[in-house]
Amino acid sequence: MAEARSGPTVGQIVLGLRLRDLRERAGCSFGDAAAALSVNTTTVRRMEKAEVGLKPLYVKALLERYDVPAAEAESFLHLVEEANRPGWWHRFRDVLPDWFSLYVSLEGEASLIRAYEPHCVPGLLQTEEYARVLLRTGFPNAPQKEIERRVALRMERQELLSRQRAPLLWAVVEEQVLRRRVGDPSVMRGQIDRLIEATALPNVTLQIMPFSAGPHPGMFGPFQLFRFEIPELPDIIYAESLTGAVYHDERPDTVAYLEVLDRLGAQAAPVHDTEAILGAIRKEL
Repeated sequence: MAEARSGPTVGQIVLGLRLRDLRERAGCSFGDAAAALSVNTTTVRRMEKAEVGLKPLYVKALLERYDVPAAEAESFLHLVEEANRPGWWHRFRDVLPDWFSLYVSLEGEASLIRAYEPHCVPGLLQTEEYARVLLRTGFPNAPQKEIERRVALRMERQELLSRQRAPLLWAVVEEQVLRRRVGDPSVMRGQIDRLIEATALPNVTLQIMPFSAGPHPGMFGPFQLFRFEIPELPDIIYAESLTGAVYHDERPDTVAYLEVLDRLGAQAAPVHDTEAILGAIRKEL
């Protein structure tokens, strides 16, 4: 049985999907694949869904059963080794829940991130001071060293916005997020300044949902949509709760969320008004 582990990397998800395609093209059932490994069918299903790690010996046996040419199999096994390497966020595993490690992996591989945030500034746009206050509130009993580790993780995630081939970030943020006091006024002034700076980035689009907009279809809670340039990966929706998260990748679900995002973008203040709105709120602090 392949061993269970923390959240998968994007590479492991992609290779699991490729294994499924190879099995289907070879005309093999789950039973046929399981027999090649002397395991039960559940193990094969979980490998294809990236719910367990990909053991090279298991993958090699499956590729032989699927009659994959030697050169292609060798390349596939090399990709397995790369996908099994821990991501940079593994250094923060002491403060990174298993259910959130997948989020960080998806975030790092996405070409487009769309977000709706009714409660706080999106993590990729938070200042260090703002993040520290939020994390102290969320983990009131944690020692300061742990809080600083969580802050460091959030700051390191933000580096993806300035890298080559940075993803596009399009966020719709409720006006109440900008008016809710987090820390003292200097913290909020710094955070508003950071958002104003972010609006100048070519890969960041920020829209404000004003109080005057009234009810809208996103009022059930925050969520993010990830889109990828990797052909095998569909859009993935992330929705978080107090103690965990749900990832949706079935097309009916992702289409429903995408429609809501489009409606939110149409209902929120136009992009060209964002800097003026932020400036007006900044003057009030």
